Amino acid sequence: MTYSRDEFLITAIARLLEGDDVRHVAVGAASPIPGAAALLVRNLKGGSPRVALIHGKATNPFTDGGREIFDAAGQGRIDVFFLGGVQIDGEANLNLVGTGTYPNVDKRFPGSFGSAYMYFTVPKVILFRPEHTRRVFVPKVDFISAPGVSDPDVERRGGPKYLVTELCIMAFDSARRRFRLESVSPGRTLEEVLDNTGFEFDIPDVVPETPTPEEDRLSLLRSSVGLEVADTYPAFARDVLGVAA
Repeated sequence: MTYSRDEFLITAIARLLEGDDVRHVAVGAASPIPGAAALLVRNLKGGSPRVALIHGKATNPFTDGGREIFDAAGQGRIDVFFLGGVQIDGEANLNLVGTGTYPNVDKRFPGSFGSAYMYFTVPKVILFRPEHTRRVFVPKVDFISAPGVSDPDVERRGGPKYLVTELCIMAFDSARRRFRLESVSPGRTLEEVLDNTGFEFDIPDVVPETPTPEEDRLSLLRSSVGLEVADTYPAFARDVLGVAA
């Protein structure tokens, strides 16, 4: 069965959400791929984990916007959240503000909103950025919107666990302040990952290949799960999953 890049990323993320410690997954704005992955896992596991798509209606349990989701995270009621950045460096620092020398940035972006707060409070943050280039993965971010690591005397129960891109999956070791390559996407190579990453990372002796999407999961995505996705992201469901709302 053939599959698209987005369907591959959905199933790759879904595998990171299947642990018993994942009870509640929250997905922020404009995030159809992580959202679809969370809904796929909920379907596979018969209703667990709880999934909150912030821009959805049928899938958004929050009635008071950002304040309510921040309260839930602060109280330890969200287990997984997704973050990305204009730039990401080897210590998992995120830049959502702009590129160049702050405050006179060359390009200005929407800003941090609650990213730093969620980074500190949600136990399992998955960094997601489909594009894997040196423009994104830099030696050091130009501005730290959300720090990937903190000093030992800083109270912090949350932080980055994985990074998912079109080229690979990496895990993050907060004690060593460093990423480790977990697997490389089918048809891609270690050399391609190295060429497109601006920071150093650990490499295992044998680099596994990220599994391709299972046929039964693709079938679910293109049917019942796709209909759920369409409630929040109708264009994505139509164009990527072939499901009309």
